[in-house]
Amino acid sequence: MARFDVELPTELINVFTELDDNLDKIFGEMTTAGAKVVHKNVLSNMKSAFKTTRSLEKGLKITRVYKTASDDGINTKVGFYGYDGIPTKKYPQGTPIPLKAMAREYGTPTEAKKPFFRKSFNKSQIEAEMLKVQDKYIKGDG
Repeated sequence: MARFDVELPTELINVFTELDDNLDKIFGEMTTAGAKVVHKNVLSNMKSAFKTTRSLEKGLKITRVYKTASDDGINTKVGFYGYDGIPTKKYPQGTPIPLKAMAREYGTPTEAKKPFFRKSFNKSQIEAEMLKVQDKYIKGDG
């Protein structure tokens, strides 16, 4: 019967162990880098969809990195949060910023849709930024 033995250098084993120990940190940085690309694209696309974007810019946030309970996925979200601060009868705290963004993104019965958020997810840009972070760790520069 044939037998095959492999010996890995200790340095290589140490690199794999270090990568395994830092996976959450690495993936967190990768998703944050991708979220920053989307955030920048949303800001630039908002200018073409809205007359004034001050309150929307204030409400556009990147969440901190978190782990999902269902599948242990590492995530970072980009979304609209908060209120515009102008009280109305219906909204005493001000109109919800996500409501304004959804009305423009998907349209209303009286207003045509002007998608700006969905256009912000450029897969090649996001992947390029995420790969830069990955390369920093795999090549040992981090």
